[in-house]
Amino acid sequence: MSRKSNTIYIGKNKSFWDRNRRSGGYLLKRTAGQTAWSIIRGLLIFGLCFMIIQPLLTRFSMGLMEEKDLYDSTIILLPRNVTLDNYRIVAELTDLKTIGGNWHFNALINTLWVSALVSLFQIVATTLVAYGFARYEFRGKKFWFACVIAVIVIPPQTIQPALYMNFANFDVLRIFTLFGANAEGLTFGQRLLSVVDGTGTGLIQLLSGQTLNLRANIGAYLLMSILCMGIKDGLYIYMMRQYFQGIPASLEEAAYVDGCGTLHTFVKIMLPDALPTIASCFLFSFVWQWTDIFYTRLFLPMVSISTYSNQMSTMVTRMSRYFSADASKAVVVPNGRQQQLISIAVLICAIPLVILYIFTQRTFVESLAMSGSKE
Repeated sequence: MSRKSNTIYIGKNKSFWDRNRRSGGYLLKRTAGQTAWSIIRGLLIFGLCFMIIQPLLTRFSMGLMEEKDLYDSTIILLPRNVTLDNYRIVAELTDLKTIGGNWHFNALINTLWVSALVSLFQIVATTLVAYGFARYEFRGKKFWFACVIAVIVIPPQTIQPALYMNFANFDVLRIFTLFGANAEGLTFGQRLLSVVDGTGTGLIQLLSGQTLNLRANIGAYLLMSILCMGIKDGLYIYMMRQYFQGIPASLEEAAYVDGCGTLHTFVKIMLPDALPTIASCFLFSFVWQWTDIFYTRLFLPMVSISTYSNQMSTMVTRMSRYFSADASKAVVVPNGRQQQLISIAVLICAIPLVILYIFTQRTFVESLAMSGSKE
């Protein structure tokens, strides 16, 4: 400690200005710097909190307004005419309540169990794959990890047509056209091309005479998740691979010496240490799945399983008939009214995620803080 720092504590029972004089003005400078930094830090934290909370407060306030308040320029945040009827309308538009009937929350319950199940499948698969990338050497390892990075970089919308065609006409081993199945009038080159582009006859069509349509089937979605082709699976593999690489190999070597096998070592040694990171990946997966409309529209249309994200994405098209006195005729809903109801739907969608984060923030923060050697 420097000489100036020592003088701060000499005669600490004396007055501040006396101690500052004895430190040559250093105590005043340090106190002023700490106070200024505390004020700046407080302002930054307040600004960040305001940026996060203000949209929620705005949507909550807008949801309490009657329609005439939306077009009143004198109303900024607090409504003049308070009503809860807007929440009833949104609930009926998003399958949380039967029109004119009881509350059942079907869309939220379906979204909850679908998100939890898909996230569980994703985490199980990506944890095993990440451990393999972190600890084992095999042929083509760099190439396959490059494919993982490509899954992160390439947006899923680019493969939407291929996904649609593949699962609408699902089959395996599409090679039998090459051997003459359903190949009348095709040259050998055309048969070979059908094998390459995936349009040839597969095993299921050969046995049953037709392919399977797995579009409105959650089993297809779970199949993609367990094969690491779900939402952001590449990111989860990358995060857990980096964590497993940071764990010293000496821990596993000690377990092998004690007689543990590979699977036993992974379950008893590696997984408990990686729980915070696994929990964070599960939270990421759950949140992305909760608000996803790309895969849910493809595999879970509303005629199959009613999810909240699907209901919310089609609210505007159903408003025109909802507000019409004649269900066979549509009316024009003002844009302000549309935005009000959409804001309420977004708020309802965000509330479960906020509650989830409140109860899991400690685990989430721990996963971000855990770094460095575990020796």
